[in-house]
Amino acid sequence: MDKNPHKLEQKFLSQITDDLKRNRLPLPMLPEIAMKVRNVVESADASNREMAKVINADAAVSVRLMQVANSPLYRGRQPFDTVQGAITRLGIKLVRSLVSALVMEQLYQSGANELARRHLESLWSHNVTVAAISNVLARRYTKLSPEEAMLGGLIHDIGVLPIFAYAEEEPELLENDELLFGVIKKMHAQVGKSILLAWRFSPELVACAAEHEQLDRNHAPQADYCDIVLLANLHSYLGTRHVLTELDWSDIPAFTKLGLDPATSVAAVTEARKEVTAIENLLKG
Repeated sequence: MDKNPHKLEQKFLSQITDDLKRNRLPLPMLPEIAMKVRNVVESADASNREMAKVINADAAVSVRLMQVANSPLYRGRQPFDTVQGAITRLGIKLVRSLVSALVMEQLYQSGANELARRHLESLWSHNVTVAAISNVLARRYTKLSPEEAMLGGLIHDIGVLPIFAYAEEEPELLENDELLFGVIKKMHAQVGKSILLAWRFSPELVACAAEHEQLDRNHAPQADYCDIVLLANLHSYLGTRHVLTELDWSDIPAFTKLGLDPATSVAAVTEARKEVTAIENLLKG
């Protein structure tokens, strides 16, 4: 086989693109509990009782939700001993994000190959950091929902999952980090868009997967969830040698939309480090 790196990358890009177009690329299914929780959230008469009924049917999710509700971040004077009580304290939107975090983490643990599992574990940790920073930016600098912004951060890189599943069948791709992450960089946004469309996510959240690396995106004068996730993604790489840290951030429209400039934004996220860490711990369990 031709070992030319460029030709190999083009080969795999062409194969994945063709499989995606022909619906041959296996996309992950949205776990049933996440689907049911979303349906409750989107219903006009959503109630804590309905949400509790859905969550009580899944022991792992129930236990995790009770742990969060009784954590120092949310606990009141009295501990919660029922799922419905926990939902009342946390709110339906936060519960949706927490359930999504739990099921997404399980998807990122699905790799059959040890090397793939290590990569996916690192990528999940990145998603959690982006989600936490997104929550903080939304709450401090916009009127958008911090919980929805957090969900946008959790799912922004969802497109990597089918690419890793594909790579597990192609050792030449899986065992070459430069080649693998070159393919991921060029394909994960397109694949992520297909996944979230199949899951019937809102256009605002689909954009978080499809456009979070389009640094020049400027679709509207007001900030949207993708703008927040885009900035959170940039901040997540500070202190590393990632290529995004070497770019000039001053012309990125998303900063202006949030009423920030790069220096002020970096200072704000640095100052909120404890808050970000608390949210990361909440999502990681």
